Amino acid sequence: MLKNIFIRKNFRFKLELFLSFLIILFSLNIYSQEQKVADNTKCLKCHGKYYFQFYNEVLSDTIHKRMNPYFIINKDLYKKSVHRTFECTDCHEKEYEIYPHAANLKLESKYTCQDCHSGDENFAKFHFEEIEIEMQKSIHGREMGTAARCEMCHNPHYYELNARKKDKISDIVQYSNQMCLHCHNYKTNRFYLLSDSIAVINEKSHPWLPNHELHFKNVRCIECHAEYNDSLLVAHNIMEKEKAVKKCIECHRSNSLLTTSLYKHTLKENRDKFGFFNGTMMNDAFVIGANRNYYMNAISIIAFSIIIFFILFHLVLRLIYKK
Repeated sequence: MLKNIFIRKNFRFKLELFLSFLIILFSLNIYSQEQKVADNTKCLKCHGKYYFQFYNEVLSDTIHKRMNPYFIINKDLYKKSVHRTFECTDCHEKEYEIYPHAANLKLESKYTCQDCHSGDENFAKFHFEEIEIEMQKSIHGREMGTAARCEMCHNPHYYELNARKKDKISDIVQYSNQMCLHCHNYKTNRFYLLSDSIAVINEKSHPWLPNHELHFKNVRCIECHAEYNDSLLVAHNIMEKEKAVKKCIECHRSNSLLTTSLYKHTLKENRDKFGFFNGTMMNDAFVIGANRNYYMNAISIIAFSIIIFFILFHLVLRLIYKK
């Protein structure tokens, strides 16, 4: 009996020790995850709010100011971005740590994406050099010249690897189209910073597109407006509107244009799991001649079953009366 008690206590001790070890590992994992977000508290104390305050030594008074909306950083979005491990001064001048900021800092030369990512083997799979070439070939690059930079579409404070990380196609579409709508809408008027013309994405600018709301919700703008490159996950050569894809059959068929763009990142694994139609196209797109109506399917099956039943019933009756 004493031996059994000792065994039970020994087992309980080992179990508690094991659970304690798991808790420690879990805590360390949480800590390491938190460490992946840089501590920019000093900068975000002002730039993370709509209003900020500072002590004016000349007036000997605390001054309250409204922050310029272009200089406000959303802390939650920054913590989810690919640059969350960076300190502000990794990209901005060290002198920004002093407030008031020196006026000449506004003229600082800002880093470009290529300054960090070009020629680095760690980022080779993203093909940054080829992306820059495609960007310069695009309508944006040709019209804007050197002013066309990555950060015009990809906010370095908030950018996420959306197309590689998101599981839902709708999330990828929404995230991507927001980049286009950041300039191409009436509310922000950002397009007017570059041109006097109007380039707004809505039903009036797409009169040829049927059911435009459904299309805007389920496909990215670049599906029709970009020339695709097999080596890039996301196309960057945006074409002029006259060259946009306008034929329905380009997307609504089995060898759809979408398989080289929107579904490119999930195509292989879904094909391996479920086959082409069930795994890729049938779940997320309309394919001419392939999609079926659930109710028509049900009615067809019921009608077919009734016909088979009467044929079998008739056959049974003939066999019975023949005997």
